[in-house]
Amino acid sequence: MAAPVRRAVVLLSGGLDSATALAMTLASGAAVRTLAFDYGQKHRHELTAAAALAAASPGDRDVAAAAGGGGGGGGGGGGGGDAIPNTYVPARNTIFLAYALGLAEVSRASSIVIGANAVDYSGYPDCRPEYFDAWRPLAALATKAAVSGGPPVAIEAPLLHLSKADIVRVGLGLGVDYAATHSCYDPGAGGRPCGRCDACLLRAAAFVEVGVGRDPAVVRWERGGGGAAWAPRRGGGGVQRSSPCVYCERRWSVSRLLCWSPAM
Repeated sequence: MAAPVRRAVVLLSGGLDSATALAMTLASGAAVRTLAFDYGQKHRHELTAAAALAAASPGDRDVAAAAGGGGGGGGGGGGGGDAIPNTYVPARNTIFLAYALGLAEVSRASSIVIGANAVDYSGYPDCRPEYFDAWRPLAALATKAAVSGGPPVAIEAPLLHLSKADIVRVGLGLGVDYAATHSCYDPGAGGRPCGRCDACLLRAAAFVEVGVGRDPAVVRWERGGGGAAWAPRRGGGGVQRSSPCVYCERRWSVSRLLCWSPAM
């Protein structure tokens, strides 16, 4: 009898890191469910990229619309040392992981995969190794499956200790189309990378270091690429196989949360 297929929820922002984490998870043989978040971010073109990456991968797609006033914009980065970058979004990964934990439990996934990186993006409090170390025992205490004797949902951050260049090397080896990704914090019209923010500069340096040359996403734009504005579908983004439950239908304009119950 064949071993059961491992299921994983992958947090997919549409950026370089999350695209690589998705490719690594798929390469491991896991059945993947991707989860993106629309939280009013200025760099909303990342959601278009996330949708394209998810559509090109097997598995279900979800988009959660979280309340909040946006964030993650601005072209500058953080200072040196322990300075918090001005692109920090309060409690973002905490909210993302909490939502993903619920989705993992109802979809019977054994792990949550996040493309967080503590090397090139030092300064974000929710990208530190100790942050994820604190999350793991919480996941073991917070779900019915775990407290009933089953295994807890694992929190996996496979890129945490890799440099940006090493991440690109891994992704290229797995065939990631980095031209389809978006990382810029201060994009121009239609999502054109600014080339000045920390995310753009880190990407550019990484592609040069690995011998690719110029950032494929920038080259794509110069050759006439681009993308449509993100327009999430009502009732749960990319999930095509079920309709919202009555509660979600009634509450959509207030909570804008995904309905998990119909297909579970």
